[in-house]
Amino acid sequence: MNREQLLSQLSLPAMCAPMFLISGPEMVINATKAGILGCFPTQNARTTEILDQWMQEIKTAVGDQPWAVNIVVHPSYPRRDADMEIIKKYQPPIVVTALGSPTHVMDAVHSYGGIVIADVISPNFARKAVAAGVDGLVLVAAGAGGHTGNLSPFVFVNEVRQFFDGLLILGGGLSTGRDIRAATIMGADMVNLGTRFIPVEESMAQQGYKQMVVDSNADHILSSDAITGVKANWLIPSLISGGYDPRNMPDAKGINFAEASADAKKWKDIWAAGQGVGSSTAIQPIADLVSELKTEYITAKQ
Repeated sequence: MNREQLLSQLSLPAMCAPMFLISGPEMVINATKAGILGCFPTQNARTTEILDQWMQEIKTAVGDQPWAVNIVVHPSYPRRDADMEIIKKYQPPIVVTALGSPTHVMDAVHSYGGIVIADVISPNFARKAVAAGVDGLVLVAAGAGGHTGNLSPFVFVNEVRQFFDGLLILGGGLSTGRDIRAATIMGADMVNLGTRFIPVEESMAQQGYKQMVVDSNADHILSSDAITGVKANWLIPSLISGGYDPRNMPDAKGINFAEASADAKKWKDIWAAGQGVGSSTAIQPIADLVSELKTEYITAKQ
C-alpha cells in the first residue's frame, strides 16, 4: 500500500476519524463501503479479546478495500504492546499513531507492507515523525474535535509541505465537501473528518451525544486541557452536566492514558466535538452523509 494506491481506491479523499468511544467496527465497515477510509482507535475495544473480534469482523467485511486502525503509542497506555500484537495478526493496511513517537510500531507495520501515518499537532512533531520514517501525517489543526492543535490549517499545511512530500491528511474544523476540496487545493491529499460523523447511525455515541452535536454550533465549543491533560475541544453543555464550570476550568493534570481508559464514566459524560459542529443537522446513516459530501465536493471541484 502506498499513497497512490490508497487514493485510487477511495471515491472521496477523506478519512472517518478514529474517535474515542465512538468509532467501532460498524462505523469502519460502512465508511469503507461508502468509499472513504474507515478507522477506529484500538482502545475502543475494551479488551484485547474484543479487539481481536473487531479486527476479524472488519477484515472479513471489507476484503481488499483499505481500512485503518489508530493506536496510542504514549508509554502510559497499558495495552500498547498487546494491541500491537493484534495489529500484526490482522495486518490492517494503514496504522495511525497518536500521542507519541511512531517508532514503536514502524518495523512491524512495514514488515507486512502496511503504511504508518503519524497524528501530529505541530511542524516540530511532524519533523520528528518524518525523521522516524513515517509514510504519512495527519495534521491536527485548530478546531479539531477531541485532542486539538493550535495552528491554522493554512499555516500547518504550507510549513509541512516545505519538508514533506508524502501522504498528508488534514483535520481540524473540516466538515463539508467544500472543505475537502479546499484542503486539496492547499496541498493536502485527504481530510480527516470526525465531528461530522459523531451523529451517524453507526456511531457508538450515546443518543444524547448525537443530539447535542446536531443541536450545537461553534459557540458551544470550549478548548481545555483540564479533562485529559492534553488540549481538546469539548461541548460546553456536556462540561456543565459533568460538573465543570466552563468559565473556571481546573488546571491540567498530567497525561495518563491508563487512568483515562479506566475512568470510562468521565469519558461517557463529557463529550468532545470540533468547531465545525454546526454542519451536523441530522442523525443519518454513513452512506447518506458520504453521498452528501461527495455531491458538495464534486460541485466545488466543478
